[in-house]
Amino acid sequence: MMKQATAVARTTDLEPIDRLEEKVKRLVEVITQLREDQARSADENVRLGQELTLLRARLADAEATGSELSALRDERELIRSRVTEMLEQLEGI
Repeated sequence: MMKQATAVARTTDLEPIDRLEEKVKRLVEVITQLREDQARSADENVRLGQELTLLRARLADAEATGSELSALRDERELIRSRVTEMLEQLEGI
């Protein structure tokens, strides 16, 4: 009879350890998942940083092209007005 009581006592004594073991296992799983998520996030941040750099370069090119286009339009307008002046002078002859 004493042997059964000792076995029950040991089983009862191990229950908190078993619960703790399960909690530790779940904690390890959560930490592993968080590390994987962090690694994916870091990779995504690198990719997005590269994409941002590329987009900034494209924007700078577009702005430069816009400035060049504006300068060409101004030049065209200047040439148009000078040609109009010359035609008016020719008509006056």
